[in-house]
Amino acid sequence: MSRELSERRGLETTVYQAAEDSRLLAEAAVEAVEPEWLVLDCGTGSGYVGERIASEADARVVASDFNPHACRRAHERGLDAVRADLTESFRSGVFDAVCFNPPYLPTDPDAEWGDWMEVALSGGESGRAVIEPFLDSVGRVLAPDGVVLLLVSSLTGVESVLERAENAGFEAASLREESFPFETLTVLKLDR
Repeated sequence: MSRELSERRGLETTVYQAAEDSRLLAEAAVEAVEPEWLVLDCGTGSGYVGERIASEADARVVASDFNPHACRRAHERGLDAVRADLTESFRSGVFDAVCFNPPYLPTDPDAEWGDWMEVALSGGESGRAVIEPFLDSVGRVLAPDGVVLLLVSSLTGVESVLERAENAGFEAASLREESFPFETLTVLKLDR
């Protein structure tokens, strides 16, 4: 096996690959984002959402992820990638939109497995362990008319997410929704 193929397989097991949730968020973002907007693809994973926004909405995209392997993958897709914990590495008031497909699977602490895929998937016991701090901090990096596009799952308690968003000063509207046998995915648009 070539080194390049071996490295690619390694990225596939350490980086969240695009799935139904990624596709749903990308479709909503491509419709909502205006050309030339500066967009943060927070928690970029494979870079799929950011790449679609950049190419189909003609926006400028910064991809970020806590996982260094994900940053590398996003960079390979042609995106500017920054290793960051949510929004803390970015200046205030700069992004026209922030898109986020967060880790949202409720996970029993005794069943966590301690690798990069857990970081990409586990939302803690409630499924909101990453969503809540994101909602508390994202307003700081938004431009005055900026919007947030947040993917949520019925597994996380959508009403609790909506309440937290409201407490953070946002009004929410559902842009897209898709149901599966085990969950319903919704892309929320959050405006101030």
